Amino acid sequence: MNRFERFLTLWVVLCIGAGIALGQAAPGVFQAIGRLEVARVNLPVGLLIWVMVVPMLLKVDFAALGQVRRHWRGIGVTLFINWGVKPFSMALLAWLFIRHVFAAWLPADQLDGYVAGLILLAAAPCTAMVFVWSRLTGGDPVFTLSQVALNDTIMVFAFAPLVGLLLGLSAITVPWDTLLVSVGLYIVIPVVFAQLWRRALLRRGQPAFDRVLGRIGPLSIAALLLTLVLLFAFQGEAILRQPLVIAMLAVPILIQVFFNSGLAYWLNRKMGEQHSIACPSALIGASNFFELAVAAAISLFGFHSGAALATVVGVLIEVPVMLLVVRIVNRSRGWYDAGTANAHAAGSSSSHRVSP
Repeated sequence: MNRFERFLTLWVVLCIGAGIALGQAAPGVFQAIGRLEVARVNLPVGLLIWVMVVPMLLKVDFAALGQVRRHWRGIGVTLFINWGVKPFSMALLAWLFIRHVFAAWLPADQLDGYVAGLILLAAAPCTAMVFVWSRLTGGDPVFTLSQVALNDTIMVFAFAPLVGLLLGLSAITVPWDTLLVSVGLYIVIPVVFAQLWRRALLRRGQPAFDRVLGRIGPLSIAALLLTLVLLFAFQGEAILRQPLVIAMLAVPILIQVFFNSGLAYWLNRKMGEQHSIACPSALIGASNFFELAVAAAISLFGFHSGAALATVVGVLIEVPVMLLVVRIVNRSRGWYDAGTANAHAAGSSSSHRVSP
């Protein structure tokens, strides 16, 4: 990680403070920005989201889908956690903590929004930052790329139905037209655009591709931080009234990070996968495509919504929490390798017993 990425949490905190201060000092300016909408899509935010998302999708090579069979067990764990466990476990945690444990200390009119934001966060598996986490753990780069490509392909088709299902189960009205528009604007079109641009750049050679990626990469984080300034300019009043709301929203996010990463790591160990496969498999399930989650929350529920605030909390805690998970999987490698050795030994002995 470069120094800027390493201190992302600090920059997010500074943007929160700047947004709240600017929102209190010049509310009319931000209200005018909030009114710049076409078909319920805020134009300034839509542009910022594109600047955020496209550089990350540019890194994804969908040709890597041909590699998924090489480590089918690790891919299977990844898909099971990302699509069979993570969104549903987050919906359960959101219901438990937001509607029950913390309900008395949260604004009643925002409870649905907080639940919706947490669901949106969990329904978007990590796309870009997982490459960083994988590199820090010595993860297999080909496996990391193939699982990201597969997850992004699934996300194009599964994000809207999954979010709609979980919001419906949480008794939250689903604005299907806006949800589908959001998927088109923030997933389908950016994926197609990024892949066409990627092919055009690679025709000029890998060095040209790397140069462009190096130039536009910082724009992604800059656009994210500017979006947070806008968001907290609208959210400032609510946060000043309820300063502990961010801490309460962080609790279910933290639990699901450690639960999903731990479960994926353990399942890979039980199945005898290599440590270099288990690490990216576990880390992608713990991390989120928070840029997409923020965009969808703003589009579906607006700047002032609890949903938008909940997704931003995911951004706030992403780096320190994921660095902790990275540290845990690195320090536990001896334990992990001992378990995979036992799994291979057990498999070998059972094959000997059944052979004639």
